[in-house]
Amino acid sequence: MSRPVSYNVNEKKLVSDISMAEMPAGHQGEGFFATSLNSVIGLARKNSIWPLPFATSCCGIEFMATMAAHYDLARFGSERVGFSPRQCDLLMVMGTIAKKMGPVVKQVYLQMAEPRWVIAVGACASSGGVFDTYSVLQGIDQVVPVDVYVPGCPPRPEAIIDGVMRIQDLVGKESLRRRNSDQYKALLESYGIQ
Repeated sequence: MSRPVSYNVNEKKLVSDISMAEMPAGHQGEGFFATSLNSVIGLARKNSIWPLPFATSCCGIEFMATMAAHYDLARFGSERVGFSPRQCDLLMVMGTIAKKMGPVVKQVYLQMAEPRWVIAVGACASSGGVFDTYSVLQGIDQVVPVDVYVPGCPPRPEAIIDGVMRIQDLVGKESLRRRNSDQYKALLESYGIQ
């Protein structure tokens, strides 16, 4: 006699909890659906983010837990973690960044193709953390523009997932022309990026 395994008991509940990506706003009729190009590109981009982990300390371990089976970041369209900047569009900086490492972070950022986004994961990447010393960069926003900050020392995997979801919201709503705007060009110029 076999006893039921706990994850097989409520199979119907598991199937009903699965949600699909929301359809963009548009006009639909019999056999057609029309929407804006911005909406379609945004939907595709937000569900196919390729993160590049730049981990230097304990926040990197939390990111590993986030990618593992229990939390499974792949559910959010971030299945492929790349280690080549030329193939990724989301830079995830995790851990303490020394001032000597600042130019390396900037170089990795510059090697990524547009559009690109940045998450500062943990207190050290966001603000230097407890390391208020001459050798530690007091936040990576001193060398590259940051889109989302994930607080914590180290942040739990749920916080990292929340940060990725916030990036997805940002990516899905971003206009195709934002990167060509004068405001965006001025932001990059303030970081010495052309």
